[in-house]
Amino acid sequence: MPRRPTPLIAEFPVSDGAAGPYGITCGSDGALWFTLVHHGRIGRLTPDGDVTSYQLELASGGPSVITTGPDGALWFTEFRGHRIGRITTTGTITSFPLPTPDAGPFGITVGPDDALWFTEAGADRIGRITLDGDVTEFPLPLSGAFPSAIANGPDGRLWFTMNQANAIGAIGVDGAVTVNPLPTPAAAPVGITAGADGAMWFVEIGAGRIDEHDLPGPSSEPHGITVAPDGTVWTALETGAVVRLTPR
Repeated sequence: MPRRPTPLIAEFPVSDGAAGPYGITCGSDGALWFTLVHHGRIGRLTPDGDVTSYQLELASGGPSVITTGPDGALWFTEFRGHRIGRITTTGTITSFPLPTPDAGPFGITVGPDDALWFTEAGADRIGRITLDGDVTEFPLPLSGAFPSAIANGPDGRLWFTMNQANAIGAIGVDGAVTVNPLPTPAAAPVGITAGADGAMWFVEIGAGRIDEHDLPGPSSEPHGITVAPDGTVWTALETGAVVRLTPR
C-alpha cells in the first residue's frame, strides 16, 4: 500500500511549557482559541501567529475543552473549578458554577437545541447549559463511568465516551440515555466526533493507533485538535505551542 504524503507542519509558540495548551477550536472570528489548563487562561492565535491570552477569575480552574457556541462566543469547561465558562471574541469572560459539587466538567459541544452540552466526569452526569446560563443535569445509569468527550450526532442525540465504563453513550434532548458497550476490553475511549458517513467515530487510547505524524520535539504532549475551514488541522501541545498540519 502506498504511503500517504506527510503533511506540512508549522509550530507556533503560544506560552511557556508550564501553561499547558490543551483544548483548541476554530472561533467565529477566524482565529484559533485554546485553553491553557495550568495557568487558568484562554488563548487566541491568528493564522498569522499573533497570540493573545485572557486570565480567568479562577486561575486554578483547569480550563480543558473549548468550542464555539451558536452565539459566536467560545464556551469551555473548567475541570477543576467545576464551572462552564464563556468568552466573547473581544475577551469578555462569564463563568457559570455547576449545581453538583466536584462535577469535573470536561467535554463540551453544541447540541441540536442550540444549548451547550457537556460531560461531568466526576459526577457520572451529562450537563446542559443554555446561552443564558441555566444548567440541567442528567444522571447516567452507570457509576464510575468517567464520561469524557461529547459530540453532536446526526440523529439529533449527543454521543459521548465513557472512559472507565468502556462504552459509548448517547443522550437525547429529553435526557433519555442509551449505553453501547465496546467489544475490546479496556479500550478506554476518549475523543469522539461525527463522521461524514453518518456514523460516530471515536478513539480508544487503550486499544492501539493507526496513523502517526511526528510533531516537533520528543515530548510534544498533544491534546486538543480541530480542523479549520481551509482543511488545515490544528493541535495544542502541553509544551507551550500550537501546531498546524497542512495536508498534501
